[in-house]
Amino acid sequence: MARQLDYATISEIFARFHAADPEPKGELEHLNAYTLVVAVALSAQATDVGVNKATRGLFAVADTPEKMLALGEEGVIEHIKTIGLYRNKAKNVIKLSRILVEQYGGQVPSSRAALQSLPGVGRKTANVVLNMWWRLPAQAVDTHIFRVGNRTGICPGRDVDAVERAIEDHVPAEYQLHAHHWLILHGRYTCKARKPACGACLIRDLCPYEEKTL
Repeated sequence: MARQLDYATISEIFARFHAADPEPKGELEHLNAYTLVVAVALSAQATDVGVNKATRGLFAVADTPEKMLALGEEGVIEHIKTIGLYRNKAKNVIKLSRILVEQYGGQVPSSRAALQSLPGVGRKTANVVLNMWWRLPAQAVDTHIFRVGNRTGICPGRDVDAVERAIEDHVPAEYQLHAHHWLILHGRYTCKARKPACGACLIRDLCPYEEKTL
């Protein structure tokens, strides 16, 4: 785990991320707040590409909790069976849809606690929804961010909660909204787990990682 970088270095890193991609976007396809919740819940231990393939057909017929309930658990399974843990995920999608209808009038709540009360929705999922739909500076820490944060010293921490706090504490406010997207995309395409593409890295001169590749 690298030591926490200083403010000036972190500012320069995010200035470069911003210059290269001013409006980074999440890669999960969705139509509204509800389909975003479902897509993120389905993405646990699955790739965004795989989830998108499954949800295109699903969301074409069920883009509200009411329509999802009408489709039923077996109907959901038919659409998402290419995704890992699909049976449990289908069960959660139906459960959360029922709660949204019965307790929230079919609307997705915009508080973290309310979101986390939904089956299959953890803190990371709640933060993705708060960030992508309501544009709040919530930091959804996944394996990519955990790796990049610790490898570079941008936001080191021993667990995902510590990394989340490090982003909130050390990344300048003007970059908070998009911070987790920049870090995810950097980890997915450049600072990869097995063989980071250091030669193509925007921030290689600022990164303390000792095992750089050429």
